[in-house]
Amino acid sequence: VRAARALDVPITVSEQYPQGLGPTVDSIRDALANAAFVADKVEFSCLRSELLRERLHGLRREGRPQVVLAGIETHVCVLQTAIDLEAQGFEAFVVADATGSRSKGSRKLALTRLVKAGADVVDSEMVLFEWLERAGTPAFKELQALIK
Repeated sequence: VRAARALDVPITVSEQYPQGLGPTVDSIRDALANAAFVADKVEFSCLRSELLRERLHGLRREGRPQVVLAGIETHVCVLQTAIDLEAQGFEAFVVADATGSRSKGSRKLALTRLVKAGADVVDSEMVLFEWLERAGTPAFKELQALIK
């Protein structure tokens, strides 16, 4: 989240039924610092929520066809969102070290299925270095602490 904010990468946050499951944890909310589009949903896939679907398609029209996904539950919301993104012509990148499930087995099965479905399973350093593209820049200097 901090890297996305620093590099002006749009941030979209979905909250699965927050009135029943609770809102996004405070540490993530603090990192967002009101720099994100936040939407409640009850659908498991973000693309089945009209508000989130419009947001993501709008970003694609602006030249942003890639979506980097993090969150929980890997085997439900992350999985269904990534599969739907790929089916609708987006490039889905699931950040493995920024996802979780209640059971390790469910998460492992989801990551395997995501690869088979055409999503790219990556880690947070891969995303950060691809966004940065090169060392020695002011952005690299600002964000290198995230890498360490």
